[in-house]
Amino acid sequence: MNCSACGNVLQEKTVGDVVVDICQGGCGGIWFDNIELQKFDEPHESVGEALLDIERDESIVIDHTKRLKCPSCEHILMMRHFFSVKKEVEVDECPGCGGFWLGDGELSKIRSLFNTEEERHKAGEEYFSKVFGDELAAMELEDKDKLNKVLKISNMFRFICPSYYIPEKQDLGAF
Repeated sequence: MNCSACGNVLQEKTVGDVVVDICQGGCGGIWFDNIELQKFDEPHESVGEALLDIERDESIVIDHTKRLKCPSCEHILMMRHFFSVKKEVEVDECPGCGGFWLGDGELSKIRSLFNTEEERHKAGEEYFSKVFGDELAAMELEDKDKLNKVLKISNMFRFICPSYYIPEKQDLGAF
C-alpha cells in the first residue's frame, strides 16, 4: 500500500494486537482500518503511545486541501470531516471500507480531546441538543397538536356511525 498523502510505501507496524500502516520516513501519517482507531484514540490507552512519534521527512510538504484516495480501496476518494464536535482535528475517512487516515500529529491531538468514549458521546449529545434542540421541541409540540386534532375527528365519527353502538354489528372492529 502507498501513502495517500506523499506516495511513500506504507510500512506495517504491530501495536498491541493491531497492525496499522504507517508512513515511516515520509509524511508520518497513519492508516487505520475500520474500527482500529478506537483502540488508540483515548489517553488511557497506553498502547497508542507507540504511534505518537513516527519518523518523518521534514522536507515533505502535504497539501491539506487536496482530497486523498483511500490506500486500501485505491479508487475511492476519502471524506474529510472533523473527528469530534470540538472541531479541532480533521480526519480523512473512506466511505467504502470505513478506514481512517491521520496525518502527522493528528493522533496526539485526538487523544487530547476527550479522556473517555463516554465524554465524547456526552459532548456530541450536548452539541446536537444545542444545535437542534429548539427545532425538535417545536416539531414535537406541532405533532402533539396534530394528534389532538386527529383524535377529535375520530371521536366525532363514533357518534356519526350507528354500528358502533349496536352490539356485535361492528364489522372488522370499527373504532
